[in-house]
Amino acid sequence: MDENDYLCEVIYKETSYMHKNMARKLYPLGIQTFERIRKEDKLYIDKTEYIYHMTHTSGTYFFLARPRRFGKSLLVSTLQSYFEGKKDLFKGLAIEKLEQEWTEYPVLHFDMSGGKHMEKDQLEEYLGYRLEEEERRWGIDNPAKGCNNRLIELINTAYEKSGKQVVVLIDEYDAPLLDVAHEEGKLDELRNVMRNFYSPLKYREPVLRFVFLTGITKFSQLSIFSELNNITLLSMNDDYAGICGITKEELLTQMSEDIAELAEKRGITKEQAIDKLKEHYDGYHFTAESPDIFNPYSLLNCFNEKKFGSYWFTSGTPTYLINMMRHYDVMPTDITRVEADASEFDAPTENMSTIMPLLYQSGYITIKDYNEDYNYYTLDIPNKEVKVGLTKSLIPSYVTQNTLATTNTARRIAQALDKQDMDGALTLLQTFLGTIPYCNVTNYEGHYQQMLFIIFSLLTDYLVDVEVHTPKGRVDIVLLTKTDLYIIELKLNKDAQTAMRQINLKDYRQRFALSGKPITKVGINFDGTTGNITDWVIEHS
Repeated sequence: MDENDYLCEVIYKETSYMHKNMARKLYPLGIQTFERIRKEDKLYIDKTEYIYHMTHTSGTYFFLARPRRFGKSLLVSTLQSYFEGKKDLFKGLAIEKLEQEWTEYPVLHFDMSGGKHMEKDQLEEYLGYRLEEEERRWGIDNPAKGCNNRLIELINTAYEKSGKQVVVLIDEYDAPLLDVAHEEGKLDELRNVMRNFYSPLKYREPVLRFVFLTGITKFSQLSIFSELNNITLLSMNDDYAGICGITKEELLTQMSEDIAELAEKRGITKEQAIDKLKEHYDGYHFTAESPDIFNPYSLLNCFNEKKFGSYWFTSGTPTYLINMMRHYDVMPTDITRVEADASEFDAPTENMSTIMPLLYQSGYITIKDYNEDYNYYTLDIPNKEVKVGLTKSLIPSYVTQNTLATTNTARRIAQALDKQDMDGALTLLQTFLGTIPYCNVTNYEGHYQQMLFIIFSLLTDYLVDVEVHTPKGRVDIVLLTKTDLYIIELKLNKDAQTAMRQINLKDYRQRFALSGKPITKVGINFDGTTGNITDWVIEHS
């Protein structure tokens, strides 16, 4: 190849590379404004058919709860552009063919996400600022006293000046309340402020065209919205199951090229890339008949970075969740597969008797199955990303403050178990536990069960279950790896042989004979004074 041919080839490759990257759709990372996404030609997953059907029903008031970073704010922004009659922004989208009128309405948009971590006076001041923004827009120079009176005046002014009914959109309605959900006195105080602010939504119903509220949690209508008892609840409505998030169908049709680029970058097939995307970010179901839904934040970040990372969870575990888990003394094993009816998890947060409603509404557990005959749901952690993140958040309470050391140890244990070396895995665990300060030691057998559950759960690809029922009793831990099934019995201040005798006496292995995998019995003894393993026995069936 001569010099000219070489230069031509370099130019061709660079041009092709530039063309490929210029043609690629840009991801709206950190952007929640519909108008900006459309004008800047960034990727938009079309949800406008949902908007058309929602806005053409007989209802006026609508409420939707979804986890953080699931597209709620973008949905609110899309509704705003639609009601403002910005038809050009919707070219090529489903609603373009559905909507015939495109009537422009006055829109009042309130974002409550800035009202976090506030005392009563600060919250009232924040609401005042939000009202002032809208008042300036509508020419109100001398507003009334009190946030509720100001909102009434604002709605009336918008109605009178426009000659049309008013649209009210409230994003993250519950943001000011979440961080104090575990503090009853403070919660009551701030809840009264918000109830007062929202009260005009009931009184001014005749002049309201559409009211939409969204947030993470479900507070009772009585506590927040006073007498506003005619809200259409969309959170568990099958028709709106896919209104937020990215469905499997949307992923495969609208993001096919993105999947192909990811697969090429990772050196895997497109089918393998889809499987890994499902493993990491899929698994959400918000209704009984919900399609598979992927976490949109994680999915877009994965495509942007071309890596399978933990994006949603590491973007911030909410303080309120950790506080509430402590408040309810949540065990790690409590956050596993559980059966419940809707009233037990789709329930007002302030009235909950367990952590389940908050875990569900926050996206840490989700619907996995529905039994129509007996009207109950099966709930579980949605995917690998959440499982790992949630497990890591519990490490300080059950293992050690050194989360990194725990994670690294779990990784080395996984490598040992992949080689079917349980002895090596327990040696690693013994060495690790020897580094934990004495003050972290708990003289309670259940503590060590929870600790092992966390460590084994960090392996992520393994199935871990505790207190597994058998015809002759319950097994402390069952661990299912890629190659083996381990029956693990724990003892405290006794010896490993005692644990093994219990396994053999009750013949636990019969319960798992149909697993199709070799069964290994493991007896482990812990010393309550040191918090470490003293001895273990391993028997292969």
